[in-house]
Amino acid sequence: MNDIDYLKKYLDKNLLNNGLKRLEKGEPVQYIVGNVDFYGCNIKVNKNVLIPRFETEELVDYSIKYIEKNFENPDILEIGTGSGCISIALKKSLSKSNIFATDISKDAINVAKINAKDNNADIKFINTNIYDGIDKKFDVIISNPPYISKNEEIMDIVYNNEPHIALFADNNGLYFYEEILKNSSKILKDKFLICLEIGMTQAQDISSIANKYLDKINIIVKKDMQGRDRFIFIKNFE
Repeated sequence: MNDIDYLKKYLDKNLLNNGLKRLEKGEPVQYIVGNVDFYGCNIKVNKNVLIPRFETEELVDYSIKYIEKNFENPDILEIGTGSGCISIALKKSLSKSNIFATDISKDAINVAKINAKDNNADIKFINTNIYDGIDKKFDVIISNPPYISKNEEIMDIVYNNEPHIALFADNNGLYFYEEILKNSSKILKDKFLICLEIGMTQAQDISSIANKYLDKINIIVKKDMQGRDRFIFIKNFE
């Protein structure tokens, strides 16, 4: 479905002309409509949060399968929740899970709280930077952090509209992976799983970072539907 057809299907007819003008000016159709479907959940989006991608639905799907197989009533922490789509989808599928979600952006947290309420998902949202102020241990850490290098060219529609704080990271896009992994042992339980969405060229570097900070781990790299390395799962069990 192209963007115009998408607008006609999902935008109120009274708003269509204005929506078409916004589309012509280069605004993403998801922001114009104001919501997206993510893993069966209706997620509100605006310029304070990243637009959820299909790849992130794959992250959720893989993570649910690993969690269901290895944990009962898991404590889960999401880093950089944005719209809250990952945590909400996890909670809807893993009803007995206990989910905390952090984001440094207060505006993003406000959007996530609305989405959680609309989807009847009980999640504890915390406006903080990664693990700051977290005094609990978790079975699972999950994150789709900013991973685009500041030197990397991206589409104008993304660069001009979506929040840069959710897109770009220092150290060739690896900054947040190192921050998450180097301190993860402080908040992980004895048996743990870390689920990460990654840039398609970053698997080797992130695996090296994980091995630097965590002992006796198994690292699994999964490809997205386009055949690109896109997800890393780090666990300390078979």
